[in-house]
Amino acid sequence: MKSWAAAEMETADFGDERLNSRVVLLLEKLGQKPQISIPAACGGWAETMGAYRFFDNPKATFEKVLAPHQEATLQRMSAAKVVLLAQDTTEDDETLNLGPKGLGTLKETAKRDRRLHPTIAFTPERICLGVVRADYWNREEASPRAERRYKGVDEKESRYWIESYQASCALQGQLSDTMLVNVADREGDLYELFVEYASHAPQTQAQWIVRAAQNRRLQRAHKKEGPHQKLWDTLAQSPTLGQLKVEVSARPNRPARTATVTVRSATVQLEPPARVGYHLPALAINAVWVCEEDPPAKVEALEWMLLTSLPVDTYERATTVVAWYAVRWCIEIYFHVLKSGCQIKELQLETEERQLPCLALYMIIAWRVLFTMMLGRSCPELDCEIIFERKEWQAAYIVHFRKPPPATPPSLGELVTVIAQLGGYLNRKHDGPPGPQTIWIGLQRLSDFVIALDAAAITGQSCV
Repeated sequence: MKSWAAAEMETADFGDERLNSRVVLLLEKLGQKPQISIPAACGGWAETMGAYRFFDNPKATFEKVLAPHQEATLQRMSAAKVVLLAQDTTEDDETLNLGPKGLGTLKETAKRDRRLHPTIAFTPERICLGVVRADYWNREEASPRAERRYKGVDEKESRYWIESYQASCALQGQLSDTMLVNVADREGDLYELFVEYASHAPQTQAQWIVRAAQNRRLQRAHKKEGPHQKLWDTLAQSPTLGQLKVEVSARPNRPARTATVTVRSATVQLEPPARVGYHLPALAINAVWVCEEDPPAKVEALEWMLLTSLPVDTYERATTVVAWYAVRWCIEIYFHVLKSGCQIKELQLETEERQLPCLALYMIIAWRVLFTMMLGRSCPELDCEIIFERKEWQAAYIVHFRKPPPATPPSLGELVTVIAQLGGYLNRKHDGPPGPQTIWIGLQRLSDFVIALDAAAITGQSCV
């Protein structure tokens, strides 16, 4: 049976068989111990030098490393009826010490602003299917607001949001039996993105959901009608469709809670914003407004104004849009795994050429952590060997239960719980399901137990 890394990198093609084999080995090694340094994860001088030679090789680019994972992701997407493509931007800033570089004293530093903008595929049940696109750039010095007004959207960072949607449309053309829905937070509230949807043929139109950031003006039938109506005011006057309970995730200084929101929806005709040098068409957009009318004391009310291409004319359709938008939070969990679990900000590879292929590997590892966690929650009855090798589940079973493993593999849900317990999950009666941190720590410890089990087999000793 292939390892998960070999299966994920099956279509890797760097033009060199040694590189194809090396990327599998690196993915396995870094995936086993994502929180520690590359030399420690590789486990030896020769393996470490092999890793650095891989990152130095001009054939091992960010795009080439991600490509086989993207192909595997596409295969997983083809088996789903609906796939939500969440996009967002996160920081990957680096602080440079200028002394060793001959540019200043040991105390002088400079900050390099770097940004990562991935598009991650999820099912409505929040199972992470993988990375479908990723953009990475060094942020230039910000230009004054007055100058930005004269720039087209293709000259700003806003273009990454539109390019993500364009990539979703390209994928929709390949997946005729799967509905793709691109989901974005308020930074994706770009009129050009809405226009992009209308420019595609129906068979390649990916749907979209964007949280509104602007109280946009609506079109008037005649200029003499008076001032423009605004988006929020119009939705506030729409009839109530019903109420909905929404789970609000915990944040610093804010515990998790369940909010009861009122649901309203409407189709509105947006007034196109003015642009320098070109004109945009007016568009009819569907909107869903959910608002918590009676929040707890000293708690900010939950409110989402969601713009979408999906129908919203009934309570069921409107609440489906709300539920699918809520899946967008999963990309924040993905970033947490990437930064805290894989420690990408601690990488010290000196050059962008080394940094990017290593980042691509960690992006794949972060996918596996989320995939394991959510598949264990959503489909606990599955055979655990769908994800784990036999020696992996046997090692986890022996260490946790202190007895020989059974002939029949445990269910995926049972094994994921055991792995989380290896990572510190207590599994008490009132505890929620294990989170990503206990999963990634448990996976690291599991790799050590597999090594111990192999060593015991070689020496003929019992591990029980």
